[in-house]
Amino acid sequence: MNIFEAVLLGAVEGFTEFLPISSTGHLTILEKLLGYEIDAQDITAFTAIIQSGAVLATVIFLRHDIVRIINAWFRGVLSRDQRANADYRFGWAVILGSIPIGIVGLLFQDTITSTLRSLWFVAGALIVYSGVMWFADHAATQVRHVEDVTWKDTLIIGVVQCLALVPGVSRSGATMTAGLLRDLDRVTVTKLSFFLSIPALLGASVLQTVTEFDNISADNQGVGWLPTIVATITSFVVGWFAVSWLLKFIARHSYSIFIGYRLVLGSVLMVLLATNVIEPQ
Repeated sequence: MNIFEAVLLGAVEGFTEFLPISSTGHLTILEKLLGYEIDAQDITAFTAIIQSGAVLATVIFLRHDIVRIINAWFRGVLSRDQRANADYRFGWAVILGSIPIGIVGLLFQDTITSTLRSLWFVAGALIVYSGVMWFADHAATQVRHVEDVTWKDTLIIGVVQCLALVPGVSRSGATMTAGLLRDLDRVTVTKLSFFLSIPALLGASVLQTVTEFDNISADNQGVGWLPTIVATITSFVVGWFAVSWLLKFIARHSYSIFIGYRLVLGSVLMVLLATNVIEPQ
């Protein structure tokens, strides 16, 4: 992989990670167009590792909220009197909501990094889940806000987040949809999606770094660590601006533009696959 391709893939990752349009789906499509074997171990590892850049951007962007929630959680653990604090409850909610995707991801890791990397799955998920997003966007009452989030909400959202292991569904799309169907407002579900992304994506990045270290090494004809680092840094920079923009956008708009984009991209991909312009894997 050359540096230009690394920057391009990192920028796509950073921009799409928190939008409900599937960052993994976009990376898989682009990697295929660039001529890579999308189910190769070094490519799947590369895809997971560079997500850490966008996640780190989120951590820094939300650092004040994160520090406040962590402090409240520890105070609540140590003192019963502090457990009425909304931040303490929110901390537990994020922890519980992060568990399902960790379990499912480990149990089905081989299927996720091989079979589900087919572009047929990507195209189908982009189209089918757009319908779910449309329903949630129109059915949601949005009468509940961040102070109303409970462990039950995030546990349900965490279970739905597992659908994002299928490229094309979108992790943020899955969590936002589930949150809307719990009648949480768009800004709240977007922020909650950010918080749930931190343990899920960092965990996946660390796991892939440890288990696929040799496969991604340039010495083994893999992607190489220099392009991987460059892509990760790029995803951090672009991810920072994407997070800031999305919070402002969602405060004033629905998800309609993302739903329409998903339908167009999925349909075009279906046509390209059906006409053998590109191979599914």
